[in-house]
Amino acid sequence: MAKLNVNGKVIEVEVEDDTPLLWVIREQIGLTGTKYACGIAQCGSCTVHIDGQAVRSCVYPVGGVTAGQKITTIEGLSQKGDHPVQQAWAELDTPQCGYCQPGMIMASAALLDKKPNPSDEDINTEITNICRCGTFQRVREGIHLAVEIKHKSTAKA
Repeated sequence: MAKLNVNGKVIEVEVEDDTPLLWVIREQIGLTGTKYACGIAQCGSCTVHIDGQAVRSCVYPVGGVTAGQKITTIEGLSQKGDHPVQQAWAELDTPQCGYCQPGMIMASAALLDKKPNPSDEDINTEITNICRCGTFQRVREGIHLAVEIKHKSTAKA
C-alpha cells in the first residue's frame, strides 16, 4: 500500500513498490494528462513534479516517493489552467499535435521555478523533452512569454 500526495490530495493505492509512478497516476488514480510515450525516460511526455522537481514518471518507481513528498501532475499545476506557462502556450498556440505538451509544460514550469528568467541556453540545456512535431522554437518562445506573464501578474499583486 502506498500513500501518495497527488495534487494536494492524499491517496492510498495498492501497488508494488517497483510500479512506475506513471501507471499509478494514470491507472489507479485516473489522471490521464500525464502521457506514456517512450517508457525509457527519454521523451519527457510523462513529466510530473515531485516536490517541485521535474521527474520522468515512466521509470520512477512509486516506492521512490517518500512520505510527505508532493506529486503534481498537469491536472494539478493550476486550478483554472492559468499557470503562466499554460497561458503562454495558449497565447502562442505552442502545441501542434499536443501529445507531448503536458510533459513539456511541466518541465518548463519546473525550469521557471529554478531559474525565473532563463536564457535560451538554459532552456536548451534544461528542456530535454522530445516533440515529434518540432515545436521547440515555440516552446522556447512560450517559456520567455511565461516569464513576462509571471512578472506582470506579480506586479499587479
